[in-house]
Amino acid sequence: MSSLLKARLDRQVTVEVTPESAGWTYLDFRVVQLRPGDRFRQDSDGREVALVPISGSGLVGVGAEVIELGRAGVFEEVPQVLYVPPGRSTEVSTVGGFVFTIGGAPAEGGLPLRVFEPAEMRVELRGGGASHRQISHILSAPLPAERLILYEGYAPRGTWSGWAPHCHDGYGGSPYLEEVYYFRLQPATGFCLHRNWREDRDYDEVLVCEDGDTALVPQGFHSTVACPGTNMYFLNYLAGEPVGEERARGPYFHPDHTWIHDDWDAGVMTLPAAGAKTGTVSE
Repeated sequence: MSSLLKARLDRQVTVEVTPESAGWTYLDFRVVQLRPGDRFRQDSDGREVALVPISGSGLVGVGAEVIELGRAGVFEEVPQVLYVPPGRSTEVSTVGGFVFTIGGAPAEGGLPLRVFEPAEMRVELRGGGASHRQISHILSAPLPAERLILYEGYAPRGTWSGWAPHCHDGYGGSPYLEEVYYFRLQPATGFCLHRNWREDRDYDEVLVCEDGDTALVPQGFHSTVACPGTNMYFLNYLAGEPVGEERARGPYFHPDHTWIHDDWDAGVMTLPAAGAKTGTVSE
């Protein structure tokens, strides 16, 4: 089965990932688009849930509590994130339209219903050169959850994210985490490429992702690049074996590529190269 899920814009749930459909254990994920007057309901049962606004606004009812969430757009502002503990139902309504993601993982309970505010979230610039990007820790340790981990990433056009390539499937002592990448692109007519691979398993897939698509990371090393005319945003939901503060454990980086962490500008080729002269034509 391909790890690329194309957005189904003719449906209320444009992307749906369940443990059964993905062939994994922990993580579920949905992208929901509500048109004016629409409603959406999800029961969490034994799962914690995180809801992230993408665009528009809506009212989220959790029991007797009603919470207003909204966002001008993913390229405009860092979001609020709603955390819902297991055993609660979530009902979303909208007047003007609302696009959001909702995903969950098995949980025991004990953490309260909560809205995480942008001021609580660590935002960092990573890498350099052709891999200079922003990562927003919208629900990662020390922000409390049981298994869920959420990040947002921004890569300017023509640049890479997830470099050096890394894995978190248990290989190399890494934690076991299942992951999705939900992409929004600027302009929406652009595209990006996502690769999953493991040399020791003869596993390699390259996915061409368009605006609104979702890529699964079922195993292996992975990295993503935006085409030269496209700014790339992605939202990661992860869940797996780590619980609580163990969610802070880092991945395993591909040893062939970690040298760049010491100097992002080392070895960059300058042009013209190989003795070529510009402005001349050879016959």
